[in-house]
Amino acid sequence: MLTHNQVWGAIDALASAHGMSPSGLARRAGLDATTFNKSKRAASNGRPRWPSTESLAKILEATGTRLDQFLGLVGASAPARKQTVPLIGMAQAGKGGFFDDGGFPAGGGWDEIEAPELAGTHAYALEISGDSMLPVYREGDIIIVNPESPVRRGDRVVVKTTDGEVLAKELRRQTGKTLELKSLNPEHEDRVLAMENVDWIARILWTSQ
Repeated sequence: MLTHNQVWGAIDALASAHGMSPSGLARRAGLDATTFNKSKRAASNGRPRWPSTESLAKILEATGTRLDQFLGLVGASAPARKQTVPLIGMAQAGKGGFFDDGGFPAGGGWDEIEAPELAGTHAYALEISGDSMLPVYREGDIIIVNPESPVRRGDRVVVKTTDGEVLAKELRRQTGKTLELKSLNPEHEDRVLAMENVDWIARILWTSQ
């Protein structure tokens, strides 16, 4: 049975895993910044106040966290652990020989950074360059992606084409023949790619800004 302290502790651990405070996590999810404040965890009469299922659903979506991963944080006595992942520049990502057929980094010698363990064992980091992904991602931002993570409509994804182009956009629709992508920057056009021209697609799980 879940306890009040366990659920709130899992929210704190999730925020920590993504390098945020509980207030920052609330803002990332489109909630009021005070949603997860300590003062909101009990009523004026001292009765425990639980987070709403809506707020939980929003923070899971905002961080790309599955429910089973969140439940794994329940009862944690320490902040969520970190893992080390390869760090690759966007320019490198577009060149041949840096990835295998599954979209995973090939070879070694990469720079490495810490990322939330929730990202998964095959996650890696990409450093944003240029302004084509403004205002969501700015030059120098680090995004964590995982080619093994399922993608669905509305997810922010990185796509590499067979021509070596690397795109960070929102997935609008995917069929057996085409991939429809919405541009994050309104000054750049949306794209429709034939699946035969898509080398790999990876879901963006986490951002360090």
